[in-house]
Formats: sequence, structure tokens, C-alpha cells
Amino acid sequence: MTREMIRVLYDFPPGVDPEKQGRMLAIGQTVGSFRPDQAVRFESWTGVLEEAFVAPDGRGRAKVAYPPSNVSGDIGSLLVMILGKYSLAGPVRILSLDLPAEYGTRGRFGLSGIRDLTGVRNRPLFMGIFKPALGLAPEDFAEILREVGMAGLDLIKDDEILPDTPSSTALSRVRACRPVMDEIRRATGREMLYAVTLSGSASRMLDQARRLREAGANAYLVSPIACGFSVMESLASDPDTRLPVFAHPAMAGALGGSPDYGIDYRVLLGTLMVHGGADAVLYPTAAGSLPIDPVVERELRSLLVESGLAPVPSAGIHPGALPRFFSQDDPRVILNAGTGLMDHPQGPAAGVRAFHEALDRLKTGASLALDSLPEGPLRQAILKWGA
Repeated sequence: MTREMIRVLYDFPPGVDPEKQGRMLAIGQTVGSFRPDQAVRFESWTGVLEEAFVAPDGRGRAKVAYPPSNVSGDIGSLLVMILGKYSLAGPVRILSLDLPAEYGTRGRFGLSGIRDLTGVRNRPLFMGIFKPALGLAPEDFAEILREVGMAGLDLIKDDEILPDTPSSTALSRVRACRPVMDEIRRATGREMLYAVTLSGSASRMLDQARRLREAGANAYLVSPIACGFSVMESLASDPDTRLPVFAHPAMAGALGGSPDYGIDYRVLLGTLMVHGGADAVLYPTAAGSLPIDPVVERELRSLLVESGLAPVPSAGIHPGALPRFFSQDDPRVILNAGTGLMDHPQGPAAGVRAFHEALDRLKTGASLALDSLPEGPLRQAILKWGA
């Protein structure tokens, strides 16, 4: 029987010998070195260069297979094995990563679980971001939450740059917002999710997550690339932190933004999130304020959807951008808007209504062209941000 392996496709700039580098990876990232007479003994731990070639664009490619028994079933030891010290050797980029289906930690909710909690089906979900990111008091969060929740927003999150501050801790925000979420549920019949930012050391974040859940929190926001995938893995497996985990891409550009170094976004924000415990993954879009390649964006969204996670396109989302993300046949997406909702000329509630108005028009085949819109929240949004 053929062993199931962990397979990585590496990419090198023109002029780099992919076969030579592939062999260095296969040996150097596994057993390191051995004498010829030890080859049989260490064969089961040794990586295998399966393929090496030069692509039409002149870049080198090497596919290396690694034994899963060499790692601990987590993302940290996986990254050390597949890139680790070799990342210091020169330009190399991971293009794809194939993992055994059972590898790692899976999120406990995914998109279907988030839909179950909110009661929203058969349409995209709309998510907002508390703004301003810093400087709001807990009662300000509660006031904004009431306004957008009553207007029809499905989810809201802290800004990722908001840690615990003396004037606004995560616990104080949840305590202020929990009664409002209950009020929204009684008034609308919907459970609104609030993804609260976790911050601090790993042990503190887990303790904080437990306390927040006890206080009525119903979702977490974590930046696993910055704070470590092990934190997210723990959140997704601890029985006392059983809430949806929204993964933010903070620091992803440092690891995946270069064409010659690091990890392709489809791996960094896709495969690793799927096997690292996320339920929903935020990512930039090609048409937003933090653009990525449209092919990468499309394939990343497909990977997340096929794996059961919620894709959450973010950064530059506004009502006029909805046609780019909406499909009658596939509403499996959470649209996340900060400025494009909170800075609506008529206020945040109107920003929420503008998204719903845009969705209703798209469902009937109506245009979002400015000259076709009646006066109201959507028209004001298109006047400000375009279509």
C-alpha cells in the first residue's frame, strides 16, 4: 500500500536549479543527513523529491513528499518541516500544500454552523466592523450594535488591531453588548454574532476566551498568523471555548506577499486555515483596498467553500461591490464591511439597509446603476463609493 504523504510544491526564481533545491529540501527538512549504509534504516523518515521541472515562465518547480509521521499533527510542526530553516537559504515560495484529510484541527462550526446560529439561509450574510477601531467605550459598542443589529446586520466584529485597553477590555465590551444582542433577538428573531478580539499571550488568550464565553460571547476573532496557529487550534478543540472562530489575515502579506518568498495565499489563508481550526476566514479581494490577484482570490474562496468554511472577503467592501460577490446559485459568503457600512452618509443603520437593498435588486435582476436607483440608502452609498 502506498503511504499517504504530505506534498508540497515549491517555486523558485529563474536560474535556480529546482532539482538540486528539491533534494536539499527532501533531505534537509527531514533526516538532515545519513551515511549511505543507513539509508534503509531512515527511509521511512526521509522526504522524497517526486518531481522537478522548469515551468514555461522560466521559474523552477519541485514537488517534495514528506512522511506525516515526521510532524505532530499541528500547523506549527508542519511549517517547521515544510519551510523552516530552509526559508533562510534564499528565495523559495510554497505554491501548494496537500495534506491528509484528517490532518490537524477542524473548526467546529464552519459556514453551516454559523448559518444555524444566525438563522440566515439562502443569501449572503452581512458583517460589519466596529469603527472607529480604537477609542470607543463599551457603551459606544453597545449603541452601535443596537443600531446596526436592528437594521438587519447579521454579524459584527472588533477591529483586529483592538486589544484589551484600559478603557475597553474584551470582557467589558461583551458585558455591554450581550444585553443588546438579546434585545435584537427578541425584536427580530435573529441571533446576531459578535466576534470579539482575543489578545495577549497564548495562555491568557485561552483563559480570556473561556471568560468571554461565560459572559455571553458568541464568536471569537483571532489573528493566527500573528499570534500563532496553536492558539486557534486550541480554541477549536477546547470544550470550554466552543464558539465560531473567525480568522483574520493580519501579517499574511509579510509571509505571502512576495512573488519569490513565503507561502501562496491559497495555502496560507486556505489550506492552513482549514486544517488549523478556523470556521470563517477573512481575506482581501482583488477589487478592494488591499488587492490580491483575482485568480488567487477566486481559488481561495472555492477552497474555503469546498472545505465547509465561511469565506469572508474584506477590505474595500461596500454596497456597490455586491455584484462581484453575489451569485443566485452560490450565496455561500460573508461580506465584511467596515468603512463601506459605518461611514454611510446617513449613518450605520442606513449602511446596513443599503446592502440589503442592493441584494434585493440583484435577486430580481435590477441594475445598481445610479440613474436607476430611487432616493434612499443604496443611492447614497453608490453616490459615495460607486458601483
